[in-house]
Amino acid sequence: MTSVTITDAPLSIEDVLGVVNGAQVDLAPAARARIAASRAVVDRALASGEAIYGLTTAVGHERNVRLTDDELRRQQQMLVMTHSGGLGAALPTRLVRAALIVRLNGIARGGSGASQAAADVLAAMLNARVHPVVAEIASVGAGDLGQMAGMAQVAIGMGYAEYGGETLPGGEALHRAGITPLILEPKDGLALISANGVSIGHAALVIERAARIAEAADVSAALSLEATNGNTSICLPAVGRAKPFPGQIGAAEQLRKTLAGSRLLERGTARSVQDPLSFRVVPQVHGALREYVAFARRSIEIELNSASDNPLVSVQEQRLISNGNFHPIVLAIAFDALRVAVAHVGQLSERRMSHLWDAFFELLATAGPPLADGAPPPLFGLQLRYPAAALFPELKQLAAPATLDSPPLDMGVEDHGTSAPLSVRRTDDALGLLEDLLVIELLLARDVLATMPTRPVLGTGTSEALQMVEAAMTVAVERTPAGVHHTLRDEFFNPPA
Repeated sequence: MTSVTITDAPLSIEDVLGVVNGAQVDLAPAARARIAASRAVVDRALASGEAIYGLTTAVGHERNVRLTDDELRRQQQMLVMTHSGGLGAALPTRLVRAALIVRLNGIARGGSGASQAAADVLAAMLNARVHPVVAEIASVGAGDLGQMAGMAQVAIGMGYAEYGGETLPGGEALHRAGITPLILEPKDGLALISANGVSIGHAALVIERAARIAEAADVSAALSLEATNGNTSICLPAVGRAKPFPGQIGAAEQLRKTLAGSRLLERGTARSVQDPLSFRVVPQVHGALREYVAFARRSIEIELNSASDNPLVSVQEQRLISNGNFHPIVLAIAFDALRVAVAHVGQLSERRMSHLWDAFFELLATAGPPLADGAPPPLFGLQLRYPAAALFPELKQLAAPATLDSPPLDMGVEDHGTSAPLSVRRTDDALGLLEDLLVIELLLARDVLATMPTRPVLGTGTSEALQMVEAAMTVAVERTPAGVHHTLRDEFFNPPA
């Protein structure tokens, strides 16, 4: 994807990812018309002298303090400068780009009342790759005020930005990129900062990762089925028809596809008429992950294409409306729920490892140790079994809700928050732990298969997975458990396009 055009149609998550990966962005005439219509409502409201939050009044606990004409523009710069605190590491460039395109699209929805110049400078920063340097921790999820203010600072020629591999003062970065700093009009400062660009942008990146992991989890489970002579009745179509959750049906289909051609699909080859639950409920548990990925994705798509400003500019009613659309509570709770689903998938993986461990030592007792040139071959999965057990408690801890912990702020006026950035960030962390567990499961399943006197006929997908595992064991720079794990994780979850 080389360019993304923002129109009056909804922007897709794929469009956001395209811009994150470097695509140029521009505004279609329809989007510019929406911005102009929204701005006209603001201009008329200013001329009316009516008390309007954040436009002709101060903000927060001073919401009822009227501003003089001289204070209108000065307040916009004050909002940008006083809301930009943050702690922790700088946000990655990919996330900064995601936040910028999310805010630009939000302005193009027509609810912000921002000037055309405000939209143009965000597009110019994206296209010239002027990336504001902003802190990771700053938002309680009622608008990502701190980080968005840091980005707005660069737009007006202040703050700091990365440009051309250097970290520079914002004004210098804009100058080198040939961008004229934005002069804030009334409402511009509030429109730039009162948005959930970081939460929504990060969520778009995380949900794409979660969808890939959901499919990869099926492959890990399928290879464990191969290694333990598991019963594949769990993924028969009749099971899905009896309980038609789309996620469960999708997981079962993926298992059947991965196992296609395996001897396990022939009647009478399964070791038992019924396997332990960590095998038997794979379609249900992995299906639940798919269900919550789908729900979280829908929450992102709605937030991405909503007018979430306060006050909201209603072109239809020709007025500005105080409201709470800046509160991304559905997205925040969706990611809390997604982490629980992730933890259950990780729990199944870790429990299957116990059965793989047992299968390995049962084979060892009957067939003796596998030998390669007279010496035992490396058994990286076996070596990582206990680290896997150490990983799961961390994954379980991350399943705790993030959305219930924000304290009251600003003299009790801001007495609820969503913790959306934390919920999304913790989900990203949880997905990393799940990747670790699934890779160790692959390695341990391979150890069992390598111990068998004769390698059984595997399915098309499981055979490919096993080849990937054995290739990683060969090409890893460090042929240690950690080195092979790292190499396989990269290959398994980030295959070449």
